Amino acid sequence: MRALPGTPFDPMDDGDKLKEECGVFGVIGVTDAANFVALGLHALQHRGQEAGGIVTYDPEQGFNSARRFGYVRDNFTRADVMETLPGALAIGHVRYSTAGSKGATAIRDVQPFFGEFSMGGAAIAHNGNLTNAAALRRELIERGSIFQSSSDSECIIHLMARSIQTNISERIKDALRRVEGAFSVVAMTRTKLIGVRDAHGVRPLVLGRLGDSGWCLSSETCALDIVGAEYVREIEPGEMVVIEGNKVQSTRPFSPAPSRFCIFEQVYFSRPDSILMGRSVYETRRQIGVELAKEAPVDADLVCPVPDSGTPAAIGYSQQSGIPYAMGIIRNQYMGRTFIEPTEQIRNMGVRLKLNVNRALIQGKRVILVDDSVVRGTTSRKIKDMILDAGAAEVHFRIASPPTAWPCFYGVDTPERSKLLAATMSEDEMRDWIGVNSLKFISLDGLYRAAGEAAGRDPKAPKFCDACFSGEYPIPPSDKLAQGFEMKEPAA
Repeated sequence: MRALPGTPFDPMDDGDKLKEECGVFGVIGVTDAANFVALGLHALQHRGQEAGGIVTYDPEQGFNSARRFGYVRDNFTRADVMETLPGALAIGHVRYSTAGSKGATAIRDVQPFFGEFSMGGAAIAHNGNLTNAAALRRELIERGSIFQSSSDSECIIHLMARSIQTNISERIKDALRRVEGAFSVVAMTRTKLIGVRDAHGVRPLVLGRLGDSGWCLSSETCALDIVGAEYVREIEPGEMVVIEGNKVQSTRPFSPAPSRFCIFEQVYFSRPDSILMGRSVYETRRQIGVELAKEAPVDADLVCPVPDSGTPAAIGYSQQSGIPYAMGIIRNQYMGRTFIEPTEQIRNMGVRLKLNVNRALIQGKRVILVDDSVVRGTTSRKIKDMILDAGAAEVHFRIASPPTAWPCFYGVDTPERSKLLAATMSEDEMRDWIGVNSLKFISLDGLYRAAGEAAGRDPKAPKFCDACFSGEYPIPPSDKLAQGFEMKEPAA
């Protein structure tokens, strides 16, 4: 694995966790908008740690941009950078590469992307993944477009350039009608802040009010909190909002489609202090633990989360089961990426650089470990070894999501299907391969109940996108199908 240019190697990144797509944030109507965007991106850092960028507009200096590798705190807190980003209108993006050159990102791949059109400039930041990007790219190149990046999002700029509409808002509509897949887009012109969600609403986008004259668009509500903005509402699936001055105009540019919000946002991607679809993410994850305890009880002495994403579910499991909750694994909050040369010995340390077992608590105990997911299973094996090395009598895994058996094509970096443990093994085989006393996943119905659907999953009209668990893709992955990907046969 290659580190990013100028970035130390991360021995924890063994491909055993799904990566959190991207995050977008935009502000209009405030002095020094870039500072607000930087704060918002900092709150969204969990959605992408490879790189970030900000574009601003100032009437005197025009459009300005800064794109950097690494964390927001290391780049967009510096006065020399922020002084180059004046204006009362700004958008920003934090990136994990879901498309393009994964692991070898070039600065040209970092969003927001900017285009100069006959009616003025525009910048866009995109969270999600376009499932027909390869076909669009070939078509656009054949017609003379010159691409500067490997990102699927750049297709939107080129489609806008080819539109015959006379204003940028309409050109964005034109472009997004041509794309397939999942997108939550934040865009800006010289005077407008624009937000759009795809017709299925796969990825999140929310609207906030900032003081008397300012507005925000954000991937999550937690970023509104950090800038002191008031949460107004979600941008609805298939909706486009155009904010100019103190006016918010809403249109519906796409054909209606059933809402299919990504259920993994509830399980893992979003911060627990965010609100999704009117529900607290923390409460949904706690309720997942409650459902897990009902579905998969086991005699044990302690319930321990795998930090940090397993914590709310572990609390819920403990509350429902009556088994004491304990911090059996301690996370090193200051580890970050190791500065040590990544020799084979350091690679093999892996999880121990980030997590350490509370030996005095674990020794002799029957331990239930609650984690958010199992992808390849390699990290689960390492954690199990650590727990047994500390003297645990038994190790039981309880997983706060169903088995991840299918890749995601809507903005999540998932291994190919053959590398997903649940695609090649039964639950019992996974238990034996990981080497634990028991392994149980929450059912898909249980997950839906925890997310507020009391009757569970309606197989005829699922409320969420759960393709990574069910193999039922709400949007056909055109590019992958053209490459030979075989979708699951629909149920009779």
